[in-house]
Amino acid sequence: MLVPILQFLVCAAVIVVAGTFLSKFADAIAELTGLGRLLVGSVLLAGATSLPELTVDISAVRMGAVDLAVGDLIGSCLMNLLILAILDLSHHSNGRMLSKQAAAHALSGSVSASLICLVALGLLTSKWISPYAMMGLSPVIIAIVVAYILGVRLVYLDQRIAHRTAVDEGAKPHEVGANLSLGNAVAGFVACAGVILIAGPFLAHAADALATESGLGGTFVGTTLVAFSTSLPELVASLAALRMGAHDLAIGNVFGSNAFNMLLLAPLEVIQPGSLFSAVSPNHAITCVATLLATQVAVMGQLYQVEKRTRLIEPDALLVILIVFGALGLVYFCR
Repeated sequence: MLVPILQFLVCAAVIVVAGTFLSKFADAIAELTGLGRLLVGSVLLAGATSLPELTVDISAVRMGAVDLAVGDLIGSCLMNLLILAILDLSHHSNGRMLSKQAAAHALSGSVSASLICLVALGLLTSKWISPYAMMGLSPVIIAIVVAYILGVRLVYLDQRIAHRTAVDEGAKPHEVGANLSLGNAVAGFVACAGVILIAGPFLAHAADALATESGLGGTFVGTTLVAFSTSLPELVASLAALRMGAHDLAIGNVFGSNAFNMLLLAPLEVIQPGSLFSAVSPNHAITCVATLLATQVAVMGQLYQVEKRTRLIEPDALLVILIVFGALGLVYFCR
């Protein structure tokens, strides 16, 4: 038991350091390329912090633990929203991440919600859709890949217009990255992403080893412990971004990671013999619905114009937290 605990702590420490620098390099790339923090956070930073999920879940599928893999991907989305809500309550945010000041992120949040809907559809209709697989891929998986590409295009076009508007209005660029060249920023980003890619699976394996003796089942363990472990890079990167005042980077990382996690079901479908959705518990649909609900509450919070809100009645971070813990309790009860 001591070895998994030490492994977990060491890997967590490595990810904390790498994730902090990852956010700094991502912010520099956003400035030096002119792509903007929202787009870089939604695609580049989100993809890098989601790398542990890919390696962990491919290993899990090859070992036959398909429920653990799918539970990790969907559960990580739920954990990411929990991270967003908790950070929104911190003094670094002061409620700005789920307020009208973050309304620009409603589009990326809606894209992630659309992908989660498709996954829920695949889980609930696998019995009828599986026979229509094309090239070994479920029609739902193909729809997820296409929807992700189109969603990224939407966010890119939206941010390009927003950037032009900001330039026309004479907005001043932020100072981060002034002492870095684009080449150095990219090299540093790739190096930090590589460290997270290596440390992430060891962290998740340690969490799995600590949980296997509990008899909680692959669905619950994947949705909670393994999902939390693979979401640690998102937590660290988002917190580091907040400390730099890069709120767009932090929010984009969460919504972008959730969308990217759904995309990662595609390689799992490729290596899984038969249909991926048919091989897993339908209880994952509970997590999907909860993630969708929490995402919509977060998006409503960003679009809602009222500043002073009634806790747990109007959309805010506490309501998101309540939904997440309610979903985890339901998954445990239905395990």
